[in-house]
Amino acid sequence: MNSIKSNQPRPLLDRVLGLFAAMLVVGLGVFAGVAHAGYAAIVIDPATGEVLSAVNADEQNYPASLTKMMTLYLTFQALQSGKLKVDQELPVSSLAASQAPTKLGLRAGQTIAVNDCILGMVTKSANDAATVVAEALGGSEDHFSDMMNAQAALLGMGSTHFDNPNGLPDPDNKSTARDMAKLAIALYHDFPQYSHYFATKDFVFRGQLIRGHNNLMDRYPGMDGLKTGFTDASGFNLASTAVRDGHRLFAVVLGGRTARARDNLMARLLDDGFDHRPTPDALIAAASIGGSTRRVLAALSPIGTADAEDAPVTHRRCSRACMQARATPACKPHRGKTCPPAAKSTKAKHSSGTTRLAHRNRKTKKPVMLAASADKKE
Repeated sequence: MNSIKSNQPRPLLDRVLGLFAAMLVVGLGVFAGVAHAGYAAIVIDPATGEVLSAVNADEQNYPASLTKMMTLYLTFQALQSGKLKVDQELPVSSLAASQAPTKLGLRAGQTIAVNDCILGMVTKSANDAATVVAEALGGSEDHFSDMMNAQAALLGMGSTHFDNPNGLPDPDNKSTARDMAKLAIALYHDFPQYSHYFATKDFVFRGQLIRGHNNLMDRYPGMDGLKTGFTDASGFNLASTAVRDGHRLFAVVLGGRTARARDNLMARLLDDGFDHRPTPDALIAAASIGGSTRRVLAALSPIGTADAEDAPVTHRRCSRACMQARATPACKPHRGKTCPPAAKSTKAKHSSGTTRLAHRNRKTKKPVMLAASADKKE
């Protein structure tokens, strides 16, 4: 019996399935063109180049505000060459002022010192400050992105592409844990005179106390930098460096599920690295943002913020008494101990006021927060 070709319309179910299949193909096509947005981690000993731990280290992910490490690299390069000065005032454009949070709240037509831009990027991860520097050095964000990518190539960051100076959501912003570790190491190796910036915990900007996001520096002995990052698609990212017994390590975590999970994983990675043992892959996976469904949705959806804070931070005015108090370590008499009289306050030399740095007390092995004045100098 010959088969008979039906002229009836296809059942509704067939059409729905066909439409779903087409949408799936399009969605996967889009997803294939962007970073994986999964999880990754790496620990490197810069003295030997040895990789002490690595999971998905070469998988492309969204760097989020770790992008600002390259903006800072080019800023330090310009300071070193004399193209910029730390006390130089840079104009704030309407584009810079319009950047999404987090930011310093700059307004178009204002100016801001290079020193404040650096501190704003390091602590607050200020997107407006990053754009100010990008426009000053590159003339435009697009040209500055070209400069970033050229420098990335020189540093051997072969799996990285930057499309803006601040890490705000963009599918063309992509990197790997290994490349971010290379950049972190290069910052300390190429510009040791500026590495102290990464130890800044907070600073006073135009009368407001600007607090940083890197809470792990408060509780991990020996940690003195580098940078946090967050978007909905990337998860919680962190590049860190720490010193123990004169030995420095660098580590990167991408795709943390929460800020706390990311920080706990970083602490474990560094502990294991200093003890010369690899961190179990399962622990790294457990701290990640999770399954492929979330990654696909994040890649296909618009993202509203970059480097969002773990909790709202209220900026408060810091009076002269506040600054003096921050500059004086607390002393509590106990067991017959007497405290010395409070030192007389001195006027800060820099318009930014005081910055708070993380230092390590070798006897107690606990982070001790000391205040330091940021002087204006070339």
